[in-house]
Amino acid sequence: MTGWRSRRSGRDADRAGATAGTGPDGDRPLGAQLRPMTPADLADVIALEHELFSDDPWTPEMFADEVAQPPESRLYLVAEAGTEHVLAGYAGMMFVPGGRQADVLTIGVHPVYWGHGIGSSLLATIIGEARRRGCVEVFLEVRADNPRAHGLYLRRGFEEIGIRRGYYQPSGTDAIVMRKDLLR
Repeated sequence: MTGWRSRRSGRDADRAGATAGTGPDGDRPLGAQLRPMTPADLADVIALEHELFSDDPWTPEMFADEVAQPPESRLYLVAEAGTEHVLAGYAGMMFVPGGRQADVLTIGVHPVYWGHGIGSSLLATIIGEARRRGCVEVFLEVRADNPRAHGLYLRRGFEEIGIRRGYYQPSGTDAIVMRKDLLR
């Protein structure tokens, strides 16, 4: 399985625009910039989506609808690398009305940038925004056949709380449901 992906069936970060941190070992500078996703990013995001998740990609309409949601309910970021601002990854989060819960909707990192901390930086940024907004827990689903993403979430304090059989369609792949307690 390629890419990192968790996503829910549904459809202004505090660090957007900042340089993402260091690599996973803490010693390699990343050099990627995180910023809010805009409609102008959608062609590149959708191309990467199809490269990473060819058996169940989001449609252009799904991404366009998500990015158009009000910032109170959604946060979508892109990570750009290099002086040419190449799309290195993207992430999205939904904030549940009432402000106590958030859901990671998607995270994708271009294979060229695997191991450079981009997925970790995207995840840390959207979780940081959930905390800033007063959320006390974050949920996500991750493909059962994606050990790379599953490992990232475990390292970042997510716990397995269940399985959704056949969740990803049309492939029928199971999803591992995970939760992170933001009060710990």
